[in-house]
Amino acid sequence: MSDFSKFVEIHEEGPREGFQIEKKIYPIEQRIELIDLLSDTGLKRIQVGSFVSPKYVPQMADTGELFQRIKRVPGVNYTALWLNDKGFRKALTAHDVDIDPRLLFYPSDRFSRENNNASSMEMREKQRDWVKLYKAEGLTVDAAYVMTAFGCNFEGEIPQERVLDDFRFILDLCADENIPVPILVIADTMGWGNPEAVKRMIGALRDMAPEARIGMHIHDTRGLGIANVYAALSMGVDMFESSVAGLGGCPFAGHGHARAAGNVSTEDMVFLCHELGIETGIDLDKLILAAQKAETIIGAPLMGRVMHTGGLDKYRKAK
Repeated sequence: MSDFSKFVEIHEEGPREGFQIEKKIYPIEQRIELIDLLSDTGLKRIQVGSFVSPKYVPQMADTGELFQRIKRVPGVNYTALWLNDKGFRKALTAHDVDIDPRLLFYPSDRFSRENNNASSMEMREKQRDWVKLYKAEGLTVDAAYVMTAFGCNFEGEIPQERVLDDFRFILDLCADENIPVPILVIADTMGWGNPEAVKRMIGALRDMAPEARIGMHIHDTRGLGIANVYAALSMGVDMFESSVAGLGGCPFAGHGHARAAGNVSTEDMVFLCHELGIETGIDLDKLILAAQKAETIIGAPLMGRVMHTGGLDKYRKAK
């Protein structure tokens, strides 16, 4: 029997994950306009950009300026990604970044090396230092992510037990450091998940940590994104990360195709939730306008479905 939550929290990642994979560096004015549109939709968390190496991700080199120029809406958190201590320090000193302290784990050693230039075990141990770093700044870990939770384009199938071992480490680390267990995020970074695998993973994680809140970061790389969202919803997951219009993807994931689908589309997920009677606090029509703006900026058809068709309310009202 399905166990849907009454309300689902959606974190928007399009402005960061959407543009970091593009070969072209898009004008900052266009990205500001997109972020400002997203701010008006009811979304409560928008990932504006990332503080990472401009050598490897030049698309995010102006993230600091983005934070200075966006129009902020009260109640909306504007966050950023970092992958090391240096990036975290940049985020701390940038203009009004809403810091969401996170931990990052990689059951795929090859992907860890591609994304962080460190082995998966080295990254795991670094998380101890990150916890201390956050504590020193008076911050508590918000979420802990286990990437490539179902499979990796470099290493193939990722055994569930390897993923659960990282989550076990997170729980032990929280106990050792006497900090609350953060949101435990299962990340299908390269789009290997399927609905049954998603349900198995959530079930196993819930058995391990019954009181923990579970989140999902889902990619639609092979067309199963919205099906995987439904599977997670049916297991009671109430926090998802997504990208407007289906923008994005990881530039170090080895997809080999510039127009491969990225994150699951925010507006498609909002539409699904609303059709299931699940509240999101998001205005679908305004979100569709933002998705259409994203497509205009990119200058190519994007992967979202509802952005091209609209929702069903106008048809229902016409009856």
